[in-house]
Amino acid sequence: MSKPSPVGAVMIAAARAAGRSLARDFGEVENLQVSKKGPADFVSNADHRAEETIYTHLMKARPGYGFVMEERGIVEGTDKSNRFIVDPLDGTLNFLHGQPHYSVSIGLERDGQLLTGVVFDVAKNEIFWAETGRGAWLEQRKLRVATRRKLTEAVIATGSPWHGKSEDAHTVFAREMLAMTPSCAGIRRYGSAALDLAWVAAGRFDGFWERSLKSWDIAAGIVLVREAGGMVTEIDGGNVMTTGSIIAGNEDIVPLVQEQLRHAGAFGRQANV
Repeated sequence: MSKPSPVGAVMIAAARAAGRSLARDFGEVENLQVSKKGPADFVSNADHRAEETIYTHLMKARPGYGFVMEERGIVEGTDKSNRFIVDPLDGTLNFLHGQPHYSVSIGLERDGQLLTGVVFDVAKNEIFWAETGRGAWLEQRKLRVATRRKLTEAVIATGSPWHGKSEDAHTVFAREMLAMTPSCAGIRRYGSAALDLAWVAAGRFDGFWERSLKSWDIAAGIVLVREAGGMVTEIDGGNVMTTGSIIAGNEDIVPLVQEQLRHAGAFGRQANV
């Protein structure tokens, strides 16, 4: 059994505190139909309350650290080596529709390298955490990625572009699904990238891919997968934290997923000739 470092413990405490705030707001979702505020206002308020809780906890414990936050944006710290990367509510659409699958995600980056990750599944009260060199954990249970080596036996998670994304983004996703669905045992789309990555680390999913995510969606999950013995790469070979286009899984599954996605891309290029 491993214990988190002092900063890891602070991140876990901050995630739990934000989770309590979200859980209270989640209980009010049923009242949205009679609220004078629009649903977007409700979710925005829930986001802001959770993010403020995280910010207050982390600033008190590590006052010099910087932040990259979904709502607040970039906050420069006096300590230029360390910054927290925070998503106070990952799975907003699920949250808004009363679906109990959403999370709090907090990553710590030191000198440009991801060091610590915490993902809190609020509805299931599951804390996933990992620190470089300390392994990945679900509470006090050590995590390992799944060991399946064949794509035909693998369950792969993904995320789809939503309304408002470009037509090209939807076209690319359709082609990738066309390539992936006949190749694996099943595809799952649950709506929280942070939890998708945590579940890869826990062996619940064999792999995960998605394009154009934000750094706060994936920072914590990347640490979890790597420390659980998994592999993370950028779909087209770039920098994952820059593009947000990610594949995660074990070292056998990731290249197989990448190959299928490249086939989808080649199919698209041929179709446009």
